[in-house]
Amino acid sequence: MDFGIALAASPENWSTIQRAEELGFRSAWVYDSQLLCADPFIVMALAAEHTSRIRIGTGVLIPSNRLAPVAANCFATLNHLAPGRIDFGVGTGFTGRNTMGLSAQTLREMRTYIDVVEGLLKGEMVEFETEGMTRKIRFLNPDAGMIDIKSRVPLHISAFGPKGRALTARRADGWITFISHVPGAAEQASAMDEACRAAGRDVATLYKTAFTLGCVLAEGEAADSPRAMAQAGPMAAVALHGLMERSDVTGAVVGLSGPMLELANAYRQLYESYEPADARYATLHRGHLVFVRDDERPFITGDLIRALTFTATAGELRDRVRAVGAAGYQQFTVQLVHGQEDAIEEWAKLLETV
Repeated sequence: MDFGIALAASPENWSTIQRAEELGFRSAWVYDSQLLCADPFIVMALAAEHTSRIRIGTGVLIPSNRLAPVAANCFATLNHLAPGRIDFGVGTGFTGRNTMGLSAQTLREMRTYIDVVEGLLKGEMVEFETEGMTRKIRFLNPDAGMIDIKSRVPLHISAFGPKGRALTARRADGWITFISHVPGAAEQASAMDEACRAAGRDVATLYKTAFTLGCVLAEGEAADSPRAMAQAGPMAAVALHGLMERSDVTGAVVGLSGPMLELANAYRQLYESYEPADARYATLHRGHLVFVRDDERPFITGDLIRALTFTATAGELRDRVRAVGAAGYQQFTVQLVHGQEDAIEEWAKLLETV
């Protein structure tokens, strides 16, 4: 199995990606969340200039964040810097859109976006709709040496539902998903394999990447230690952010029962205290996958971190990562939280033994 890292975009992270290459990681994925962190393409360009082997991709690009021709140009420019090492990861948008109070885009919108980006990268004339008009466009000077559209940029789609998996099976080179535990990861992989079979595709031809957060605990270290809270706590917090986004118009959290419903309802009281009331999302998503806010810290327990992240001792994590590979994933990717990039050393040491 291959291993990767994921990063919230920060200009200094080229050095972390450089270190990942030295340690043997296959891929570095950079998030596209414009109100939370820096621009991914700037970070990817810096990393491309300082590396020679590691693959560098958007993990994942959100179509509404930039025009399709602009995105295609960004990938073609990166391809000029690192030919054959660039990946086009794309999704309908969660974090980057929720931070603006928007829901995910439709699959139809994402599919149209992919058509334009991929068509341009193939050197084709494509139809592009903008400002209520449809225009035929193509790269005009691909032979001038400023961009590279000769080296192919593989497509990886982030998909969680049946329609998204079906699109992935028909169109993508790879599939990206987030995992919290092995049974859920195995269930997702099985559903993705079924989507491939339904599309008449050999399941072995789809490259499956599992993203997660976690912390390699020392023997006897608590799952809510300061170190574990910093490295893994943000993913547990994101689960609560997602529950608020899933609430119905009455404020009831959809699809929960028992202790998780109690936790979600308690967190909702905090959420409903945010001002202004018509922009609570601006506070809710502050720190999203970057840090745990002080006000939500009481909700992020050691039990929640263990349940929702890959946080355990090295021996236990080794078994869990092996199980992810056995479930059919080709890549296990761990997000390195901003300010905690040194955790790459612990993960590299662990993954050497998987």
